[in-house]
Amino acid sequence: MRALRCMIVDDEPLAVRLIESFVNKTQDLELVASFTDSVEAVNALREEKPDLLFLDIQMPDMNGMELARIVPTETRIIFTTAFKEYAFESYEVSALDFLLKPIRYNKFIAAVEKARQWFGREETPAPTAAEKDDETIFIKVDGEYRQIALQNILYVSGMKDYVMFFLEGERKALITHLTMKSVEDMLPASQFMRVHRSYIIALNKIRSVDRNDCIYIGDEIIRVTDAYREEFSKFLNSKFPGNK
Repeated sequence: MRALRCMIVDDEPLAVRLIESFVNKTQDLELVASFTDSVEAVNALREEKPDLLFLDIQMPDMNGMELARIVPTETRIIFTTAFKEYAFESYEVSALDFLLKPIRYNKFIAAVEKARQWFGREETPAPTAAEKDDETIFIKVDGEYRQIALQNILYVSGMKDYVMFFLEGERKALITHLTMKSVEDMLPASQFMRVHRSYIIALNKIRSVDRNDCIYIGDEIIRVTDAYREEFSKFLNSKFPGNK
């Protein structure tokens, strides 16, 4: 796999130098640029579009969470901070990992390995059923963080700045402050698909699809809209080659 292009944004010069040293001594990493001013980093991020951004959270002018929401979509974020209370909040911007300061090299390497797996996912074997069972995400519900197994998700429905997670075995949906785009980034494309502006479905939970492109899943009937029909048809045809 090609070297991953990295950028560092942290208002502490010592922290920047430490991560620079980690990047420089790690195989398959290439340092593009470092910044101690988050505002100055914005244009460089848009121009360079690095693979990895090592990003501090507590910074003046523009904090890490604010910056994370405007980075290029192809850039994966690894947060670096001295405040562990931000760990779960990092899921809201689909961070790849979270490193707590003082950062040790072994923790840095573990985060980089996640990045290697992310960018090399098309070259790696698909996870086994047992591995999929272990996959989870965290979402914030009523002020608490809930860990959800991906295998339990039926579908996700969006409403303005909130989304509802509908799970097998639970009568009430879990409501959290996220966008549909951020949820789409959180969920693996091999298991989930957006079929409507307001719906993401678990592909292996589909009970049936009728001739009007209505998906029957859980207790819901979800209509595939025009914007997503071609991609969904490709999925159906891959499962049933005779379905033209």
